[in-house]
Amino acid sequence: MLPAQVFLALVAFVAALLGALDAGRAATLHLILAVGAMPLIFGAMGHFIPVLTRTHGAPAVPAALAGLALAGGALAVSSFAVPALGTARYVGAGLAASAAALLLAWTRRRRRGMLGRPHPGLAWYEAALACLFVALLAILAGAIWPQHAVALRRLHLHLNTLGFIGLTAWGTLAVLLPTAAGKPDPDAAARLRRDLPWAVAGIALVATGAAWLAPLAAVGAAVLALPLARTATAWLRRYRVELFAWHGASPLLGAAFAGYAISLALGAAAAVRPSLTPTSAFVLAFLLPLVSGAASHLLPVWLRPGRQGDWHAALRSRLGRFAGARALLFCGSGMAAGLGQGWGLPLGGAVMLWFLLQAAAAVVRAKVFEKEVSA
Repeated sequence: MLPAQVFLALVAFVAALLGALDAGRAATLHLILAVGAMPLIFGAMGHFIPVLTRTHGAPAVPAALAGLALAGGALAVSSFAVPALGTARYVGAGLAASAAALLLAWTRRRRRGMLGRPHPGLAWYEAALACLFVALLAILAGAIWPQHAVALRRLHLHLNTLGFIGLTAWGTLAVLLPTAAGKPDPDAAARLRRDLPWAVAGIALVATGAAWLAPLAAVGAAVLALPLARTATAWLRRYRVELFAWHGASPLLGAAFAGYAISLALGAAAAVRPSLTPTSAFVLAFLLPLVSGAASHLLPVWLRPGRQGDWHAALRSRLGRFAGARALLFCGSGMAAGLGQGWGLPLGGAVMLWFLLQAAAAVVRAKVFEKEVSA
């Protein structure tokens, strides 16, 4: 399921960004976030949560919930693409909220069933799912109180992007970047424990301020900048060579973290310059390098679980080829789109199409080689 979810997300990103000039903003965003990112994150959590809790995997549960989330996302996109189906977005929000609540309950049950303390990254996943659940409830609340619909949509957007996707990525990158770089980070667990309250408080303030009281958003951005700066400093000190390499997953993972900071800064600046579009920067400079970087390292594991060997190393090498160039282009397209330049979105879509074709060719080549060896 996970490799299929990866390619579904990549196709959704490319289709949305290359068609962004013709499709409406809401349909484009929901195709990227609700159809592309949300089901993939559910599936990835199903892979990582058993690792973080040191329990046996149960892939059927998160896979089913990813399917439920995908159905909710598809309904949301259809409601924006076809005006006659406008109420379908509320059904979709209900389905996705149910999936988030069930996955959170599944996660808590695994936490209770383990021996010892879980990895602190698990708490970041739980906070992320809680953000998603509240974000989706905000959409349902907008149907009941339409006079507050605009504010609730802003709350939904920020809890979904900075909260659900951002917290999931942050908790994952603390484990994934050291693995991809081949260098352990002995301070990662302590940093995750220390930074989670700051991150959650900052996101809550930004989302609430964006919805109702702008000064709170500025305070939240400042609070959120503290753990961002601590993490960036630690990574630059430990992984400078890998982050600025020309190949491999690490440059993309580092670019994703930089893209999160860029979108946060543009969001703060948008209070005095409304023409800025920080959501576009979030998608292009954060989400695209995050997914492509994670896929570069994890696709070999998901395609052939178990002992890692030459097959995995060769596929990972092909997936990560010229990743440094893609990282620069993703950040450049995100900055351009965030500053209101129309060419930023199609540039990001073209770079993602490059990776999609490269990944498809690499996987096909690896599968052909696998069959030849087995024969």
